Amino acid sequence: MQHILSQFGSNPWSLFIGAFTFLLLWGVSRALEWAWLRPKRLDRALRNQGLRGTVYRPFAGDVKENVRLNREARAKSMSLSHDIVPRVSPLFHRTTKEFGKLSFTWFGPNPRITVMDPVLVKEILSNKFGHFEKQNISRLGRLLADGLANHKGEKWAKHRRILNPTFHAEKLKRISAKFNRRCHLKAAFGSSYHEGRRIFQLQSEQAECLIKAFPTLFIPFNWYLPTENNKRMKQIAREVRTLLMGIIAKREKAIQNGETTKDDLLGVLLESNMREMGQNGKSDSSLGMTIDDVINECKLFYFAGHETTSVLLTWTLVVLSMHPDWQQKARDEVLQQFGREKPDFDGLSRLKIVTMILYEVLRLYSPLVTLTRRTYKTMQLGDLTIPSGVLLALPILLIHHDPDVWGPDATEFKPTRFAEGISKATKNGQSAFFPFGWGPRICIGQNFALLEAKMGLV
Repeated sequence: MQHILSQFGSNPWSLFIGAFTFLLLWGVSRALEWAWLRPKRLDRALRNQGLRGTVYRPFAGDVKENVRLNREARAKSMSLSHDIVPRVSPLFHRTTKEFGKLSFTWFGPNPRITVMDPVLVKEILSNKFGHFEKQNISRLGRLLADGLANHKGEKWAKHRRILNPTFHAEKLKRISAKFNRRCHLKAAFGSSYHEGRRIFQLQSEQAECLIKAFPTLFIPFNWYLPTENNKRMKQIAREVRTLLMGIIAKREKAIQNGETTKDDLLGVLLESNMREMGQNGKSDSSLGMTIDDVINECKLFYFAGHETTSVLLTWTLVVLSMHPDWQQKARDEVLQQFGREKPDFDGLSRLKIVTMILYEVLRLYSPLVTLTRRTYKTMQLGDLTIPSGVLLALPILLIHHDPDVWGPDATEFKPTRFAEGISKATKNGQSAFFPFGWGPRICIGQNFALLEAKMGLV
């Protein structure tokens, strides 16, 4: 810096030019490191260990190619088949065929290793010491949902502790009675149909906007790009926040006035949060969740809960229409269990055939197509040494359709594979069923989603 300034003397204008030149050179060097030098170092480190993968393209990596392949796949008609991987995940399908099940692609300037070995997937998701982190979600992504699923460290632990009572079996048993009456997720918040419907519509639109923004998510400061899509996402976020604040404020006031907590997720969540803040006989807001935290958890409930259950029920109905023999088996079991009576929590837990069908649909049409983790330091995974900052893609859908794991009938609808439970469903007895993730960060609402799905299907 001093050398540069000395070339310009003591003139203020010269000093400004010198400072500007220094900052410009610094910025260029940082950009070169981010977009070229670091990716090339990581590329060599992976290939030197025998890994194969796509060739790095500056800035975008394989993002543009992924968009192109998705567009092409969806433009083609497909036969009536459960073999959906080439259509849903064409990039992963092509690269694993070409380079192997342990290979890599590029998400922007970041290498992304595909891991399909269920043993390694469980090791990554078990994450006992936090060595494999969740990938940071972009600011645009947080507009859609930024609750428990995206938190880390102490914040994740606190939110998990507060949310856990919401999904206990006894709470779900109480909530199931409301499902019985309304059989609709909006019952989970006790809000009016109009309020709930508007939030669902906005969150669905927000998801579509996020998909449109996907090609630019890896670009630094993409949040500030003045695009129409970005503006609309921020506008939706403001409206959803206003609606949720109104719902939450009414419920908090009712609880403070001593009214009975409603049998729904929001009521149980607020009750648990207030109890956490008031532990040891004194109120401490730092022990609980802020209003923004509660709003974000509600947004996550509305989006993730609604999407998971609605997609599961939709595909279940499609699959049963394709396999009327299993439709009849499920109907016979339901009538034998409940007759013409309304289904109850205990009876739902005894439905073996319905459960097998739902598991098989979750396997073939996984709500999670891919999970992503990131190394924050050099890590050993099997025989592979992974440098810091490398992404790990866990293609759940590809694993669920892998003949090496499930047998030659992996793309067929065969609920009987779950007749003896999840642990014995694969051909070699290894656990490879990850519809809700795995390990300590497994989806907290999985039992809630299955309860909804059973009630709706019955």
